[in-house]
Amino acid sequence: MKEILVVGFGGVGSVYSLIAKRSGLARVTAVARSNYDAVNQNGMHFKSLKYGDLPGWRPDRLCKSVGSAADTPYDYVILTTKALPDIIKTPTILAPLLTAPYIDKYPQPAYVILQNGLNVEVDLYHAIKALAQGQPKIIGTSLYIGTNLLAPDVVEHNGFDRPTLGIYRHNDFTTTTNSPEETVILEGIASILAKGGSTVSVVPEIQRKKFSKNFWNVAFSSLTSLTGYTLPSVFRPPPSDPSIQYEPFVAPKTAHLINEFTIPTLKAIMEELVSLARALGFPDSEDGLPSSTVESILNNTASIHVSPESTHVPSMLLDVRKGQPIEVEVILGEVVRMAKERGVSVPRVETLYGLLLVVQNQIIRTMASKL
Repeated sequence: MKEILVVGFGGVGSVYSLIAKRSGLARVTAVARSNYDAVNQNGMHFKSLKYGDLPGWRPDRLCKSVGSAADTPYDYVILTTKALPDIIKTPTILAPLLTAPYIDKYPQPAYVILQNGLNVEVDLYHAIKALAQGQPKIIGTSLYIGTNLLAPDVVEHNGFDRPTLGIYRHNDFTTTTNSPEETVILEGIASILAKGGSTVSVVPEIQRKKFSKNFWNVAFSSLTSLTGYTLPSVFRPPPSDPSIQYEPFVAPKTAHLINEFTIPTLKAIMEELVSLARALGFPDSEDGLPSSTVESILNNTASIHVSPESTHVPSMLLDVRKGQPIEVEVILGEVVRMAKERGVSVPRVETLYGLLLVVQNQIIRTMASKL
């Protein structure tokens, strides 16, 4: 039995706690912070199309803080909190595992970073490096999952959970083979998640997968968060049947301007990301990052959001509406910094970043005023 610590017990953390425990290969300790009292009293109620209706589910152990969980060695630590380095850095969240007495008693585990964005592993990498206890064992991920926390102790899951796993190599975007030790680390967690029911892929180079996923967030999450409108406002025509009503949709009066300016701008934003991908060494191929990525993402997104049934609210827009911090640094800020380091021009991404910094700043200001 592997010992697994899951940090964060929201939608993603609770689903992957369930998956790990379902495998029968792991003992799961979960850290529930804001929802600890509700889950401790009632357990977690899963409403999953894949795993069933499971009221009162519990991990093997539930803790209120990482500190209270730092009393035993772990094989894997799965981090599922939002990536907000401008609010709190990962080593601060995981401090009890990175300081005495834990580091004097136990070896460092392998860390699995289930977070959106780019370079979310960097701060943790440097913190582990500073311990001088060997090479950091960090697994980066590209995760597609459909889950939503309906209440502190109720999670909805649409049955979709597909993580891609790969070893994080600091400032190395071109190594495409795993060492025997890296293979053991990856296969250890991949086998647990697969046995638990998740659809898992393991790749020799994870950064290009993460970079590709970030295209959508840079272009479309930014657009919706700045305008306040979901994506049918760009793609969906008005209702043709009076008995079918929905909103938003593209008003015919200025629809030609959306087609002339908005959609080409979205395409140009993603083309800037392609330029950065080439500077990072990602080849124009299926196992790299093909140039067709831009048209593919644009066409797929349009095909989803022309539908009358389209109700999806991007998570960044959802955070803005709730007055919660957005993942602006790891989705856009890292793109801007990586581009500057390599002399790549990304003026449109810089503009989005600059505007969303104002949104983030005001969310932080409002949160502080409520304390």
